[in-house]
Amino acid sequence: MEIPEKFNALVVRETGDNHFVRSIETKRIRDLPPGDILVKVMYSSLNYKDALSASGNRGVTRRYPHTPGIDAAGIVAHSEVPEFKPGDKVIVTSYDLGMNTPGGFGQYIRVPAEWVVSQPEGLTGREAMCYGTAGFTAALSVWHLLQNGITPDRGDILVSGATGGVGGMAVGILSCLGFSVTAINGRVDRTDYLKAIGATKIISIAEAIDTSDRPLLKNKWAGSVDSVGGDILATTLKSAGAYATVTCCGNIASPNFATNVYPFILRGIKLVGIDSQNCPMSLRKKIWQKIADGWQVAGLDTLIREVPLPELDKHIEMMLERKHKGRIVVNMAAEK
Repeated sequence: MEIPEKFNALVVRETGDNHFVRSIETKRIRDLPPGDILVKVMYSSLNYKDALSASGNRGVTRRYPHTPGIDAAGIVAHSEVPEFKPGDKVIVTSYDLGMNTPGGFGQYIRVPAEWVVSQPEGLTGREAMCYGTAGFTAALSVWHLLQNGITPDRGDILVSGATGGVGGMAVGILSCLGFSVTAINGRVDRTDYLKAIGATKIISIAEAIDTSDRPLLKNKWAGSVDSVGGDILATTLKSAGAYATVTCCGNIASPNFATNVYPFILRGIKLVGIDSQNCPMSLRKKIWQKIADGWQVAGLDTLIREVPLPELDKHIEMMLERKHKGRIVVNMAAEK
C-alpha cells in the first residue's frame, strides 16, 4: 500500500483564555507518535468523550493541539509485528486513542499492536463504526447481564440514556436477544425513534426518578443498562427486583448518586461497572465477535447518520448541547 506524506485531520487548538477552535488541517505521517501499526482510517464515529476532547476538556485530553476520535476502523498500511500485515482490516477503539494519542478523526493513526483488533468476518468497517465504542460498551453491558443469569423470562430491562449512542445500542441488542425493554425518553420526545429500535415501553425522565426518601421501591426491573448516573441510577437501584443486575457506564446526568444498602442486602442485586476503555483484549475480541455473529441491532440505519469529516464540527456542537440522537459515523474518505 502506498503511504502518503500527508493526510487530513480534525485538529483542536487552544487560542488562549481557555478558548478552543476546531478545523480540518493537513498533517504529516512522520509527525504521528511511535507505534507498531500504521492504520489508514476508513471510518470513525462520534462519542460524547470525543465531544469533550474537541471542546478542550482537560479531564479527557491534557495537551493541545490534538486530534480526537476514540474509534477507528481501517486498513493496515504498515506493520512492525507479524500478527498484522498491510491490507489487514482492523478495529481500534479505547485505550488512549483520541484522548492523548491522535485519534480516528485523522485519516491515519499509528498505535501499539496491543490496541488493534482484527475485524471479524461478517462485519464491515462501516458496521463496526456504527457500533464503535458506544455499541461495544452496550454489548459489554449486555454480556454482563447474561453472565449474571439475566434472561428474557426474568422480566423487563430498563435502559437509561436511550436516545444516545450507548443507550440506543443497548435497546437494539437487548431487543434482538428477545428482552422486553423499557427505554427512558430524553428531554425531547423520541417515542417513534425508540419504538423503531426495539423499545417495548417508553417512560419519561420524571417517571424514572423517585424523589421520596423511601429506601426501596416496588420491584420493576430484572436488570438495567444505565449510561447516565445521578438520580436515575439511584432510583433504578431502589426499584430493581430480586437478584437483578444493574450495569453502569456513564455520568452525563451526574457522577454522584445517593443510595443505601437495602437493595443489595435485601434483594441481592448487583451493580456492575462497565469499563470499555481498558477491557482485557481476550474479552474485547469476544464482544466484537458477538456483535459480528448476531448481536445485531434491527433497523440499524435508524440509529445511524453518516457524515464526512468536514461536517463533523456541527455534530460535535449538537452533542455538547444534547440535541443529537443515535450514532454519528464519520466517512473519513468522503470529501463532502
